[in-house]
Amino acid sequence: MHIEKNNPVNRLGWIEVICGSMFSGKTEELIRRLKRAKIARQKVEIFKPEVDKRYDEINVVSHDENAIMSTPVQSASQILLLTNDVNVVGIDEAQFFDDELPAVCNQLANSGIRVIIAGLDMDYLGKPFGPMPALIAIAEDVTKVHAVCMSCGDLAQYTHRMVKDDHLVMLGEMDSYEPLCRRCYIEKTRNNDILG
Repeated sequence: MHIEKNNPVNRLGWIEVICGSMFSGKTEELIRRLKRAKIARQKVEIFKPEVDKRYDEINVVSHDENAIMSTPVQSASQILLLTNDVNVVGIDEAQFFDDELPAVCNQLANSGIRVIIAGLDMDYLGKPFGPMPALIAIAEDVTKVHAVCMSCGDLAQYTHRMVKDDHLVMLGEMDSYEPLCRRCYIEKTRNNDILG
């Protein structure tokens, strides 16, 4: 069977996941990919969870203050309602979305849309975070980015919470979190358990 590549009916999308710790450049990489798609004259829609208002209520903003317009949504299913006639969908802070996000992303990709997702792969306890493990499993492409360990300078993949708060979701910045390598994360969390 011959399939015309330029026919949108026959085009299939795919899922890309950008993951890592806080301060590793996830959102920066998401914005870079989305801006490239816009330069290529592709129609792009960007979404973020309504709960994330750290830098801006509407825009997706990286720690380097690079920004791109987005639509805040309460749930993953809302994304389906807002993605008419688009080529690329960007989703930031995916770990804060509900467990419907993987199914939503599959539906978008199956309908021919390129889906680019950025999120924390682990929470502050070092455990897989929200829908991220399922998104990583279904993605065609996974990019793991690393921060620099604030204690020793090695590659960091853990997000260490420096303030006392047992809530899983606690929005914060450098005053609340620091990226650490495995060794430094284990040392600091062990010390916190002893002191706590």
